[in-house]
Amino acid sequence: MTGLTARIRNAENWPVPEAVLTVTDSTGRQIGRAVADDTGAVTTASLPPGLHTAVLTAPGYQPVARTAQISSTGTGTLGDIALVAVAETVALPLSGPWTIDPVHSTVIATARHLGISSIKARFAEVSGRLDIGEPFERSTGYAEIKASCIDTGIAMRDDHLRSADFLDVERFPLISFTGNGLRRTGSDTWIMPGELILHGQRRTVDLDITYGGFGPDPWGGVRAAFHAETVLRRDDFAIDYNAMVRAGVAAVGTTVKLDLDIQVVQGDRLPQM
Repeated sequence: MTGLTARIRNAENWPVPEAVLTVTDSTGRQIGRAVADDTGAVTTASLPPGLHTAVLTAPGYQPVARTAQISSTGTGTLGDIALVAVAETVALPLSGPWTIDPVHSTVIATARHLGISSIKARFAEVSGRLDIGEPFERSTGYAEIKASCIDTGIAMRDDHLRSADFLDVERFPLISFTGNGLRRTGSDTWIMPGELILHGQRRTVDLDITYGGFGPDPWGGVRAAFHAETVLRRDDFAIDYNAMVRAGVAAVGTTVKLDLDIQVVQGDRLPQM
């Protein structure tokens, strides 16, 4: 049986997914909790009858408290609740297309080596675009990396990473990510869910994004900067090379951390420099 229901919206009347509804009784004891779905709808389990306190929270928004009247059947409704965004610490980029500048963008992959240290690999050839939406949370993005450009600083190791043991760049020359929407987690941080295609495998991946701001550049354009990161498991992408060394330690760790430092230029093409 359902309990307390509500529909969570922001000031522009867009739903606020993953907003949290918490219900406490007169003693302050939590008696109910639920998370809003993609439409902003939230429903708790059946609650004790009486007057209770309902608090709605979401990253990037000011909390809202309401008195909830719960009937003898354990149900109640708060109706539509509007959340007000916390004042942003940085100005957001203007809506429209922004193009990734590969000269000023870098992707770094970090993996454990022999269980005691890390190896960093740089991918210098990244391209794509970011389409800033209105509101900002409706933004989408696409990034494409040339797999063969991997560079660890050691040619023999790079050749091995390009081989069929790892990236198999002859069969899978491109790594791509398509992001759809943003979920605010702080004043200048978001999560962008999307689909990563790597080594011929498609997987759902969340990027943790930090926005660095925007402003004019020396070439007459406008730029914005973002840092994004995520952690991948090699076996999720059928990269299962597991050479072992003494004491049973894997030569390369099972997880890889990706760090992306991206600059985008306003417009659907890069300016001539």
